[in-house]
Amino acid sequence: MTAGVNRPVDAAAGRGAPPERLSPSGIPIAPVYRPADAALDYDAELGDPGRFPFTRGVQPTMYRGRLWTMRQYAGFGTAAETNARFRLLLEAGQTGLSTAFDLPTQMGIDSDSPRALGEVGRVGVAIDTVEDMHALLAEIPLDRVSTSMTINATASTLLAMYVVAAEERGIAREKLSGTIQNDILKEYIARGTYVYPPGPSLALITEVFRFCAAEVPSWNPISISGYHIREAGATAVQELAFTFANTVEYVSRAVAAGLDVDSFAPRLSFFFACHNDLFEEVAKFRAARRIYARLMRDHFGASEASARLRFHTQTGGVTLTAQQPLNNVVRVAVQALAAALGGTQSLHTNGYDEALALPTAEAATLALRTQQIVGYESGVASTADPLAGSYYVEHLTSELERRALELMARVEELGGSAPAIAAGFFQEEIGRSAYEHQLRVESGETVIVGVNRFGDGQEPPVIPAPDFSALERDQVARLAAVKAARDGTAVGLALGALADAARAYADEGAAGRPALMPLIIDAVRARASVGEISDALERSWGHYRPGS
Repeated sequence: MTAGVNRPVDAAAGRGAPPERLSPSGIPIAPVYRPADAALDYDAELGDPGRFPFTRGVQPTMYRGRLWTMRQYAGFGTAAETNARFRLLLEAGQTGLSTAFDLPTQMGIDSDSPRALGEVGRVGVAIDTVEDMHALLAEIPLDRVSTSMTINATASTLLAMYVVAAEERGIAREKLSGTIQNDILKEYIARGTYVYPPGPSLALITEVFRFCAAEVPSWNPISISGYHIREAGATAVQELAFTFANTVEYVSRAVAAGLDVDSFAPRLSFFFACHNDLFEEVAKFRAARRIYARLMRDHFGASEASARLRFHTQTGGVTLTAQQPLNNVVRVAVQALAAALGGTQSLHTNGYDEALALPTAEAATLALRTQQIVGYESGVASTADPLAGSYYVEHLTSELERRALELMARVEELGGSAPAIAAGFFQEEIGRSAYEHQLRVESGETVIVGVNRFGDGQEPPVIPAPDFSALERDQVARLAAVKAARDGTAVGLALGALADAARAYADEGAAGRPALMPLIIDAVRARASVGEISDALERSWGHYRPGS
């Protein structure tokens, strides 16, 4: 459900009553809330923290046990540069790594491809072979540090590279912990870094579920992402509804492929955005836990361990402004507080200069310090779910849940996420919300400090950019050196075996598919590149084009 552009006004407004206010999701906000507005059955709707339906949190003591993982996002051109930033952040007190990859890596394109020209290392780190992964992870204790990788179409290959890099350092795969995003449905909806058609892509994700459950038990095989849906212009209601509609698609396909839901569901993870409306965002996270708990138990018959929603949060990239960038420090602090009040398990706080360029070391350190101040100085960690019982927050929580479930029912009527994506339903709903938001900003109804109010007429500052041309030349040279030194026959055999096995995944109804992850690992170990592995799969599956 989206808010309309022409918002209703209280009929008594002309007699001195204030006009009606709506949350960013279009929920009417009353001037005051009373007990009747939040009448709930405590055991059924809330429950103590750590108890079904987990509205108040997934752990009994929440942050009194330990704080959320402070996981700053980093990806800078080359693997060596990104490794230096990782080690800087770990020394500053960061407790987990989070990796951004450049567009060629995300799209399964090698740095030496003409298609990669001008894009190598620009929006994240370039990874072509496992040698780059070794450089990325140098001197990082992989058996003690959790690593998140924002990668989707090529997620299986980057996971394979992580596993091989660890094993070649003597670290067994069962000791590794981390997350691959691996959420291809939201790529078709909101981001566009897909490679293969939906059918084999979803089958590959199920194969990653199987592999992680059997061999990398502390690894999260997917991070089902509302974040990018929200960044594309969705409301909080749409973020919830579309994320969980995609969840139904993934879990249903895994179960249909013969996996027991409780064998993989405890390792499902989620990724949400956090925007500026403090109370709606807190309520969104609380509603998310309740929706997910009931969905997993009632729809899939999952255990309570499989019904605990565990999620990472990132402060909203689209809320940052190039104008008066220091204002973003305050925005990020409010959003970090909302994420903590909402019970996140992991948090990334954006640098104040990210609307201008990749964050500087100073901005990244301040963003980490923001989390640390919220965690250690604000008192938010002293008790679980401190806003529980607020008439306003409980009302918002229930209303967000109600509206999200209504929207999920519309997706179900279309046959689920995959058919709804093919019909353009998600894209149209998000596009409409983004358009309406922009109209409100342009009219001044939605205030953005320093942009449409309280401007100072100053031009945004200029942050020097690296020499990307030189970076690209160096990366291409490194890839050429690996290709020259490897055993070409072994690479060819490994890629041929992978392409042969992948053909069984092209038919959605095929039974008894061969395991692909061991073959991808074999190709990685032979020093096959991301692009070569992607091409081998594409030969069997084809390339996806919207509307095809």
